[in-house]
Amino acid sequence: MKVILTEEITPLGAMGAVVDVARGYARNYLIPQGKAMEATPGNLAKVELAKGKYLQTQATAREKAQAQVAHLEGASVTIAQRVAEEDRLYGSVTAAMIAEALEIQGFIVDKKQLDLPEPIKQLGTYEVAIRLAPEVQTTITVAVVPEGA
Repeated sequence: MKVILTEEITPLGAMGAVVDVARGYARNYLIPQGKAMEATPGNLAKVELAKGKYLQTQATAREKAQAQVAHLEGASVTIAQRVAEEDRLYGSVTAAMIAEALEIQGFIVDKKQLDLPEPIKQLGTYEVAIRLAPEVQTTITVAVVPEGA
């Protein structure tokens, strides 16, 4: 069954793409969830109009993200944590903690934008990627130091 995607779905395609999917997948999941609509001439016209607005919104978001990258470039964060033996931390440094430390410095970054595959569990300096938009990314330096140092 041919459907038009109303939002980006990673394995299928971008918003506005016409894709062929199994009838059950379309009728039981994509269409009821509002992620797709049946590919009819009327729906194609609606999606083309919405796609133009979507692309304009994406361009604006990309410009904002690039401006934010200019401010974040070279930024560093220092987080103090309690330390056990061999430079291991009690607990760990998470994306939420890094986002909070950035907010204290005046940078508004959501924890979901931080590319931290796993929490930091040892003292040291780490490079953490921040994905502000799909094509806009930068890195910051996170220094984890012992508490009281």
